[in-house]
Amino acid sequence: MEKNQIDSLPFGHWGEEVAASFLEKKGYQILERQFHFHHTEIDLIARDGDYLVFVEVKTRSSADFGWPEEALTPRKKYHLRRAAEGYLYLNNLNNIDCRFDVVSIFFGPSGQPEIEHFENAFD
Repeated sequence: MEKNQIDSLPFGHWGEEVAASFLEKKGYQILERQFHFHHTEIDLIARDGDYLVFVEVKTRSSADFGWPEEALTPRKKYHLRRAAEGYLYLNNLNNIDCRFDVVSIFFGPSGQPEIEHFENAFD
């Protein structure tokens, strides 16, 4: 996606595009974006080798309300797990290794994203 296309996206979607690009550069294959199941959205679903990875992207432009990864409450994790179960069911995926990753994107004063990737973040 070109920069001018990214600039026109809502802030959260912009972060998801940055995260998808970041993960693709690490060798992940993005399978789904913005998967919805029972009022919950999984930002990205990807393949990393043998793993199916459900990715939550947290984007912030300031630390006023905490760092991006701090927004992942136990309630949010519960809903994401339920949505992941829905994805597995709908796609008839059994006996597959899965994990939940978090990609934290902080856009500070420089405008350049600071990206942190937390693999297996729900343990």
